[in-house]
Amino acid sequence: MALLARLRLQSFHLLRRRHHLNFSTSPLSSTSKTRVALSLLKTETNPEKILEICRSASLTPEANIDRIAFSVAIDKLAKSNNFSYIDEFLTELRTSRPDLRTEQFAAHSIVLFGKAGMIDNAIRLFKEYHEKNQNGVVLSSGSVKLLNSLLLSCILAKKYDEVKRVFVNFTKSYTIEPSLDTYNTVIQAFSEGGSSSSCYSVLNEMDKKGVKPNATTFGNLIAGFYKEEKFEDVGKVLKMMEEDYGINAGIDIYNIRIRSLCKLKRSKEAEALLGGCIARGVKPKAVTYRYLIFGFCKEGNLEGAKSLFKSMVNRGCKPDYYCYSTLIYFLSKGRDFESAYRICKESMEKKLVPNFPTMKMLVEGLANSGNVEKAKELIGEIKEKFSKNVDLWNEVEAGLPQ
Repeated sequence: MALLARLRLQSFHLLRRRHHLNFSTSPLSSTSKTRVALSLLKTETNPEKILEICRSASLTPEANIDRIAFSVAIDKLAKSNNFSYIDEFLTELRTSRPDLRTEQFAAHSIVLFGKAGMIDNAIRLFKEYHEKNQNGVVLSSGSVKLLNSLLLSCILAKKYDEVKRVFVNFTKSYTIEPSLDTYNTVIQAFSEGGSSSSCYSVLNEMDKKGVKPNATTFGNLIAGFYKEEKFEDVGKVLKMMEEDYGINAGIDIYNIRIRSLCKLKRSKEAEALLGGCIARGVKPKAVTYRYLIFGFCKEGNLEGAKSLFKSMVNRGCKPDYYCYSTLIYFLSKGRDFESAYRICKESMEKKLVPNFPTMKMLVEGLANSGNVEKAKELIGEIKEKFSKNVDLWNEVEAGLPQ
């Protein structure tokens, strides 16, 4: 009850500050409760209080923000090695709340177990759901939704070898007909686990079963071959995708290829690929440029990154938060504070403000290179427009050279 009162009190302040509402006449919505719960979860370390916060918020996997809160809570418990609390909490929810005795929550719980690295618990829940005939319903065949969640759970836990065992054994034991999502997840696992060549046999099985692959299928496979630096296979898959299955390479495929090349520190090749993308009439997105800007910056080519940013804007593609923050961070790290300042001013005009460490590096860099006034100007603008971290910025400002 004390925590529920705390949730209500914090919600009151949040709602009054953000929406100017009168709490006495405005009931506390489930979304508001979850927002407050998320705020509390970020700073809480006591495992019992973490669970109490989740209980008080009455989270449900049907709402995206609630799923985020679940994930934050499970991540914190896993990082502090409080695995028994995770099992206790998820079991408690499934058994004590009728609204959560569903396939959807069972699937969500299986994924959460995977995020925590608790594959044995995920497999146990999968079996329990089928063997106990959930809600008294006799299952004539297994749930492909739960199978897909279990395969994803193995990927999240980086148990790639377990994916093949689960896929082969459980489809037979529980009479489950794999879906396109099932095959895509298996291909993703092989690709991430360094066994991309095994995906060819998965494609053969899909053909036999009459399951047509999609762009996601080939995107996962292409990413795997890039990771293993099997460039001939990348070309083979692209040709197969377009000629055998009639799937044209759209921007999502180009993004996978560009990101993969940048990870391999082959950003110049990725930039050339961007040129080919544009020549084919495929319009790049902000994320396309983000991968390239990050790749150029990681390779120390800050001039190339700035040129890409300018080209992006000239082509009418609007930079997103990550484009701005990535460039500002690396420019500041490379001591190009003037360029970082200019881009930062542009981003702040759009209310896109990089995180505190990045901004602190820029502000202190400006001040230490003789631009104290610009540093103070940025701090003043941040404090005026964005109330978060005001106390921290006061400390930074007090430490600047006079």
